[in-house]
Amino acid sequence: MKKHYIFFALICISRVLIFGQTDQALNSAGIVQGLKKLNTVGSVLYIAAHPDDENTRLLGYLANEKKVRTGYLSLTRGDGGQNLIGKEQGEPLGLIRTQELLTARRIDGAEQFFTRANDFGFSKNPEETFTIWNKDSILSDVVFTVRKFKPDIIICRFPTTGEGGHGHHTASAILALEAFDAAADPTRFPEQLQYVDVWQPKRIFWNTFNFGTTNTTAPNQLKIDVGIYNPLLGKSYGEIAAESRSSHKSQGFGSAKQRGSAIEYFKLLKGDSVKADVLEGVNTTWNRFKGQDKIQKMIDECIKKFNPQAPENSIPEMVAIYKHIQGLDESNADLKYWKKQKLKEAETLLLSCSGLWIEATAADYIGIPGQDVSVTAQILNRNSNVVKLTGIAYLQSDTTAALSLKPNDLYTFKRKEKLSGSVAFSNPYWLNEKHEIGIYKVADPLWIGKPENDAAVKIAFSISIMDLNLKIERALLYKFTDPVKGEIYRPFEVLPPATVTIPEKVFVFTNAGPKTIVLTVKANAANTIGTLILKGSEGWNIIIKNPEFKLVNKGDEVIIEAVITANKGADDGKLEASVNINNTVYNKSIKRIEYDHIPYQFILSDAEAGLVNIELKKTGTNIGYIPGAGDDVPACLTQIGYNVTVLTDELLSHENLSKYNAIVSGVRAYNTNDRLQIHYNKLMDYVKNGGNLIVQYNTNNRIGPVLTKIGPYPFTISRDRVTNEKATIKFNNENQTVLNYPNKITQKDFDNWIQERGIYFATEIDKQYETVFTMNDPNEKASDGSLIIGKYGKGNFVYTGLVFFRELPAGIPGAYRLFVNLLSLPENK
Repeated sequence: MKKHYIFFALICISRVLIFGQTDQALNSAGIVQGLKKLNTVGSVLYIAAHPDDENTRLLGYLANEKKVRTGYLSLTRGDGGQNLIGKEQGEPLGLIRTQELLTARRIDGAEQFFTRANDFGFSKNPEETFTIWNKDSILSDVVFTVRKFKPDIIICRFPTTGEGGHGHHTASAILALEAFDAAADPTRFPEQLQYVDVWQPKRIFWNTFNFGTTNTTAPNQLKIDVGIYNPLLGKSYGEIAAESRSSHKSQGFGSAKQRGSAIEYFKLLKGDSVKADVLEGVNTTWNRFKGQDKIQKMIDECIKKFNPQAPENSIPEMVAIYKHIQGLDESNADLKYWKKQKLKEAETLLLSCSGLWIEATAADYIGIPGQDVSVTAQILNRNSNVVKLTGIAYLQSDTTAALSLKPNDLYTFKRKEKLSGSVAFSNPYWLNEKHEIGIYKVADPLWIGKPENDAAVKIAFSISIMDLNLKIERALLYKFTDPVKGEIYRPFEVLPPATVTIPEKVFVFTNAGPKTIVLTVKANAANTIGTLILKGSEGWNIIIKNPEFKLVNKGDEVIIEAVITANKGADDGKLEASVNINNTVYNKSIKRIEYDHIPYQFILSDAEAGLVNIELKKTGTNIGYIPGAGDDVPACLTQIGYNVTVLTDELLSHENLSKYNAIVSGVRAYNTNDRLQIHYNKLMDYVKNGGNLIVQYNTNNRIGPVLTKIGPYPFTISRDRVTNEKATIKFNNENQTVLNYPNKITQKDFDNWIQERGIYFATEIDKQYETVFTMNDPNEKASDGSLIIGKYGKGNFVYTGLVFFRELPAGIPGAYRLFVNLLSLPENK
């Protein structure tokens, strides 16, 4: 294959950058499917609360069988959930779950949207949810999405009456029902009307369900069989749904493929009544617009003549279709909307028929404002088409050309230019500003609803196919070859010259005196010379041992030590880090998130950490830790002076466990490690001989059923929880050792807890266990299963659903004091 090298110029102006691989041509079956979709102009919006709430089978059916534009509006990004694959919680977990949703949508063919709502954790009723979210703000976002997406039909996953079980679920239905009317009312959120028009969907349904013991379906409800096989896709919608749902790996939602008939049930909430189909009475052809039946006929003819062995033969028809859509009158707002959507679809189909491959890559995945970026732009005409490259538009310079692209010759264009010095750093747009617990701050209202940032760094290729001129944009990406995974794409990132990594979110100080911490400065550019600056709150003294650094190569790192001392009685404070490079101060830290099932992700945030001063007494020094699904508890225990050993299967099999003062199992350890049933007897012998075994929460459901005994005496793990982090705690017996040794536990120790008190409490508790606390959410039955302790021989077994895995990394003093007391339970006489 010949290669043609032409050197051009590039200047890249960007704020933020996203995702992975360039979209390229559809195969012939995909082209036929796409042509049928091009001939369809209806739309359905599905609304629920979280990633993984969506009905992937129904989404796949609507998008591919009905071929209507299909969207899923998830009110949250799932930040408050749990993580089965790693340690990420909160915002990093929300970023993972966002990408899992986008992966799912690429499989089932729907589109993805969000509101600004933050998933603050489990909520038991919509009243609590709306108090934290600010109902009007999130309703505004739902209305904006409805007005922008213009759905003919809205479908809710959950009802307004609470059968969905989660306050967020019920809230999503309430908001959807209110938005159904509000979107058509020009007096509601009128500030949106400078960007969108009012819109009235035809009807809104509840997609009823049969989950576990809750069956909300009924014989008199509208029924649709969505278990249909699509020969163009080579799969049924049950199979597609399983692949889509299995994208939610952080939630353990791997699903088996279902084949055969699958009935979905619908209850009409508002709008015109129907008998047979949710889209009944909705004209989904071009005939819904007066005088546009010609497009329908043109596309039908293109489908009839299409040759899968020679898709390029359809180019004349596709050019004519594109031009016809391009010439549609925009005085009709609805037609104008569909014109924009269908031009994008027609462009993809035209490029796919032509076999064109177009790409823009950078020589490195990091770009620094004001520094050089090397770009390679490539274009390949893979079929025998008459295609011309007439120019390439870079962000500050355009080039012109008159190249007739020879079949199967790869044309390559290279150039090096500087990024603008004023370009903003890359970051997920909803994380650019600090936010309240219930809602993210988004500066630009037009970003609301978007799943992720648009690719701000783009290369535009001007081409002509026959007599049609097109401008094809491609995101600038980085491409490399992994020896195991093969060709990999990752986003192009705009970063500061250096970032500072602080190893902990919170540094915990006890009465042990000064603490030496290590910070890592990493160069994102060559020849980075500067000084580390640390600033602490009043009452905290900081000495940097060697603040100067010189990093020769891009990617080099230097570890810098600092000694921090808290004055006696110092209030909790904050540590802020920055670097001074060429008299410019940069204060960013980067957290990278890398999993094989999603594109590379990162969060750029202010380099800061909390400083917490705790009065803490402890006994013993050696702790064994059995890893679970992932948490930061071992690092927290190390901070307060414990020697923590991670107990692998080999160590559990062969090591003498008596050397450990206590052994702790991580969250969901018994759900994720089936080898623990093998070690049950050894762990019980450890307890019997005087050890303390502390088991943090496990679940007992389909995601992670407990397959073995856990404690010396029976108990059951329930779904009981207390979600109000301020819920009153009753001490069942204030004289219990765990409340007095070595630290005196008082009500004050439950101040400032975050997100919740506890989850997956024990029930059906054997009388050999002592319960320690009783607690409940408002208007609910009290539970005493948050912490149980059983004496067994000389030692003690503990099961706790208290969320230490959240509270310890957050630096909550009372959580540390109580957890140390559990580790320090004395031997039984």
